[in-house]
Amino acid sequence: MQRLREQATRLVRRLRDAGFEAYFAGGCVRDQLLGRTPKDYDIATSAPPATVQSLFHETVPVGVQFGVVLVIDEGVAFEVATFRSDGAYVDGRHPTAVEFSTAEADARRRDFTINGLFFDPLAQEVVDYVGGRADLAAGIIRAIGDAEERIGEDRLRMIRAIRFAASFGFTIEPGTSAAIRANASAITSVAWERIGTELVRILTEGAAARGFELLAETNLLEPILPEVAAMRGVPQPPDYHPEGDVFRHTLLLLRQLQPGVSESLALGALLHDIAKPLCAVEREGRMTFHGHCERGAEIAVEICQRLRRPREVWENVAYLVRNHLRPAQAFEMRISTLKRMMREDGFPELLELVRLDRLASNSSLKSIEFCERKLAEFGAEAIRPTPFLGGRDLIAMGYQPGPRFREMLDAVESAQLEGRVRSRDEAKGWIRTHYPLPGAP
Repeated sequence: MQRLREQATRLVRRLRDAGFEAYFAGGCVRDQLLGRTPKDYDIATSAPPATVQSLFHETVPVGVQFGVVLVIDEGVAFEVATFRSDGAYVDGRHPTAVEFSTAEADARRRDFTINGLFFDPLAQEVVDYVGGRADLAAGIIRAIGDAEERIGEDRLRMIRAIRFAASFGFTIEPGTSAAIRANASAITSVAWERIGTELVRILTEGAAARGFELLAETNLLEPILPEVAAMRGVPQPPDYHPEGDVFRHTLLLLRQLQPGVSESLALGALLHDIAKPLCAVEREGRMTFHGHCERGAEIAVEICQRLRRPREVWENVAYLVRNHLRPAQAFEMRISTLKRMMREDGFPELLELVRLDRLASNSSLKSIEFCERKLAEFGAEAIRPTPFLGGRDLIAMGYQPGPRFREMLDAVESAQLEGRVRSRDEAKGWIRTHYPLPGAP
């Protein structure tokens, strides 16, 4: 990452040598002041886009109408943006016009004070027009200028405020928080793909529980994820769930997610009990949730598709939600059933979800420990052995191809997995015994 900073500094020096102002801008400055390593470096400059293009050998005009040019340096893309002020926003995201302006005007058009900072890498000085440095020190997320206006310019900023507050452990300034609550219902005017990206970042950056608490507190949860909001106040049996209602349980599970967790496991954690409000039935003073795994998998797919997540993600999430109670039955499973479950592609994540689920409820890890012992005992080869027989073998033995082949092959594989047949010849004998050919003695 030091190399990345050196490259960005070289670009700033080139712009300065040409007679223009140039600074590091936005998130990289914030992260640097927080003691975090920036993932990338953006540069803000007084140089017009055409001049930026002329000063560097390789550029891409990704948004010249907004003053944005990508400068490619040794294969790395750096965003170089001309200082600007924005005209009116009419679509909740894009200004109707931009005017190239000063560094101060550029800072004041940004979203939050902690993101409105510049840094001069040559003089090693922070340039702060908006009070961002003080808010960083105080741990405050504050909109620049009028919070209502900033939110009206891009309503996704409401969720971004939540993400920053959760990720950094900051509080949201009261005026900014009030503006978010007042405008929360308008969040659905934002493209769902952008909403989905922000929610996944909240879930995977290490502060998911706090993020969802803030979404609920600021009235954003209901319009974005009404299914999750519905979990609040849904009681659970205290012997299995001493922690409280379904939403409380889910927050405790989210609290255990580590930074960098996979998107599918994070969404699986959020949605594993998503159907409990729909499936809740009280019988003799006790709540039951029969069918919530299967119905939950369907709802999880609907939510992932709404958030425009990739197909692979929602298929994995559906698998986790559908099967999150299955490992608890491992003690009673036939060996063949247990081995088949363990060799499923999603099983490692399923086992981790079950671990988190148990730690967020009654803390019993017996089923997980049992599965882990069996995994070590069986070994990879025993879980996924090469089949002794295939369809062509059955044909060669005189059987007619048809739908029953799948049943026969599954049955002989179960015998193989359970150690009841140990060779190809034994498998053939087992088939002849259990599926005799017509007329065979």
